[in-house]
Amino acid sequence: MPDVFVNYRTGDEESAATMIARELARRFGGERIFFASNSIELGHRFPVELVRAVEECEALLAVIGPRWAEVRGTDGRPALEAEQDWTRREIQTALERGILVIPVLVGKATRIDRAVLPDDLRELADCQYRRFDHRNAESDLTALGDALARLLPELGAVDGDARAARERAEAKSRKKPAQDIQHTRMRTRDVEQRVRGGIGNLNGDLSGTFVNEPQGPVNTGRGHQYNAPHFQGDNTGVQFTAGDNSGTVHQRFERERRRSDDGR
Repeated sequence: MPDVFVNYRTGDEESAATMIARELARRFGGERIFFASNSIELGHRFPVELVRAVEECEALLAVIGPRWAEVRGTDGRPALEAEQDWTRREIQTALERGILVIPVLVGKATRIDRAVLPDDLRELADCQYRRFDHRNAESDLTALGDALARLLPELGAVDGDARAARERAEAKSRKKPAQDIQHTRMRTRDVEQRVRGGIGNLNGDLSGTFVNEPQGPVNTGRGHQYNAPHFQGDNTGVQFTAGDNSGTVHQRFERERRRSDDGR
């Protein structure tokens, strides 16, 4: 039997009720949503099937538009006042059995006034409601479906939208490592092609500054930089001593003092 029963009044927002039923059927499966004659098999007794569907459902959505309490029956009186009115009977049965009843206020419909309700429906005015507007149909339908999936675990387990979202997330997670590997290969190839010469060894993730084949003093950090080459022997080989590598560049050139034969 269905999990959700869509209740509505003929002459008051049937189109909204149809949209809601279709969207819920798409998301959770048609067999889990009961919607008027669409859910009754040929040859089955209409009254019996309606009552049984209400009694066995987990939630009833009472779709209520601006004319819900004003639609009149064949006798000219408000249909809501007739005890045999099916819209009234379905809601009454759900309330008596403690089934979750969710009023869905459509368009400009206001919160239900207890004064217009029969005694056996007064509790309907106390039920927390949701709104549905044709101008925001997509977002309102999504919010209603999300609420039902959360409130009814059996619906949440077969939620087609949630399953599709999980599949998209899994596909994205599988695709991401391949992209990272490709990116790493490109960076490695770039380093192999560009890094030749330079100063020192490359370590880490190469997130700093690499100076390739400098032709003079270089400063890429902070503080003063002192380049102090000492000429030894045949004046080959250069020794660099530095501070914290920031500020200005100071250079000092000097020859190594010659030692006398007696060491003085």
